[in-house]
Amino acid sequence: MSGCTVSLVLCTYGRERELEPLLESLVDQHFRDFEVLMVDQNEDDRLLSLIGRARARGLRIIHLRTAQPNLSAARNLGLRHAHGRWIGFPDDDCWYEPELLQHVVAHFETSSCAVSVARWDEFADRPGLPWQLQWSRSRRFRDRLVTSFMLFFERRIFDQFGGFDPLLGVGQWFGAGEETDLMLRLLRAGERAEFCVPAVVHHPLKPPAAATSAQRASLRQRERGTGALYVLHSLPLDVRCRGLLAPVARELLALCRPGARADLRVGLLESLGRVEGWIGSRRLGRTGALPAVAAPVVDV
Repeated sequence: MSGCTVSLVLCTYGRERELEPLLESLVDQHFRDFEVLMVDQNEDDRLLSLIGRARARGLRIIHLRTAQPNLSAARNLGLRHAHGRWIGFPDDDCWYEPELLQHVVAHFETSSCAVSVARWDEFADRPGLPWQLQWSRSRRFRDRLVTSFMLFFERRIFDQFGGFDPLLGVGQWFGAGEETDLMLRLLRAGERAEFCVPAVVHHPLKPPAAATSAQRASLRQRERGTGALYVLHSLPLDVRCRGLLAPVARELLALCRPGARADLRVGLLESLGRVEGWIGSRRLGRTGALPAVAAPVVDV
C-alpha cells in the first residue's frame, strides 16, 4: 500500500454495532487521503462483514489481528503498519464531524505543533485556559482535558519518544493513563500541542459507576494508571495528595448538595486504585524512554 497523509489507528475489542457510526463518519469525511488501521483483538470473525462493507464504500482499511487484548500494544502494532505523516487514534465508539480530518491537516500545515487536539463536544470547555497544552499545567493536572480519541500526532513523535507503554491501559493491571503518559513525555520535552478548535469529535460521556462488581473492578483498575503517573513523571507531592483525597471529597460534597448525584463508593474506589498504582508503579520498570516504534511496514 502506498503512503497517505493521515493514518487512523482504530483498536477494537468486543464491539461491532458500536463501530458503525465511526465508519459512517469516515466515509463522509471531506478529506479523503487517509487509511484506517483496524487492530482487531477479538478471537472470532465478527468484524469481517463490517470491514467488507466499509471497504466497498471506499475506505482504505488494513485489518490487523492480535490475540490478547491490550490497548497500548494494539496501538503500537497499528503504528508499525501506518503509512501516514500524521496519526490519530479514534475510539471504536466515537465518531467524527465531516470536516474533522480536513481541519486537522490544515492545522498541521499552518502551525508548528507536533500534536493537534480535536475538541470533544460532549465535554464543556474549562474557561480561562489557553488553547495550548503546557507541561507546567499538565504536571499539576490543571490543563484542558485531553484523551486519546482527540489526539493527532506527527509520525516522528513515535520514532523519537516511543509508543504507548504496553503495561498501561485497558487490559492491564494499570488500566488507564497510557495517553496521558505519552503527552507528559512530549510536553516535558518541549513539544508543542495545540487545540484545533474547528475539529470536533463526538464520544458518549460515561460517568464512573460502581453498581456491579465488574464496574467496581474496572474503576479501581483504571485509577491505578493515574497513581502510576504520579511516580513515572515525578509529579509534585501536593498533586499526589490532592489526587488521593479529591475523589472522596468530591462525593462527600455532592452528598451535601440537594439533588446532586453522589456515590461514595466511586470516590473510595478511585482513591484506592490511585494508592495501588502509586505503590505498585515499580512494576513498570521504567528507567528511561520507551523504545521507538519501528518504521512503517510497506505493502501490507
